Amino acid sequence: MNRHELTEQIVLARLARGLSWQQLADAVGRPLVWTTSALLGQQPVPAELGAVLVEMLGLDASAVPVLAAPPMRGGLPSAVPTDPTIYRFYEALQVYGGALKELIHEQFGDGIMSAINFSVDLHKKPHPSGDRVVVTFDGKFLPYQWVSAEDG
Repeated sequence: MNRHELTEQIVLARLARGLSWQQLADAVGRPLVWTTSALLGQQPVPAELGAVLVEMLGLDASAVPVLAAPPMRGGLPSAVPTDPTIYRFYEALQVYGGALKELIHEQFGDGIMSAINFSVDLHKKPHPSGDRVVVTFDGKFLPYQWVSAEDG
């Protein structure tokens, strides 16, 4: 079984068993967004956690090493996402990406926000005009370091 096939099994098993992503995250003591991302194929799941998830989902134990393997991260079916929810993130970064880049450089210097030393959180915030989606990206600042061939 490959990772894509396992992801399909996970999604179907979760729905068939009436499990929420939060229940799965709670069972392994990991953050909700990380657990969801991992079960959708974007993070390796340590074997001991994978065994818990596989049992909860009623999957074969052979899924544990597939979950534990480093995944092929990223990649959407198209360069511009067509799913409306994912597209809105793309749209937000098209509109605000330049400003965020400028502000990172102004406040931190020449560098980037890590997506490796990183966490993301999502929560619902009640609002009189309709509930708000609050997404927090928390990435380590990584300065560009120019190293000469003699130094490195």
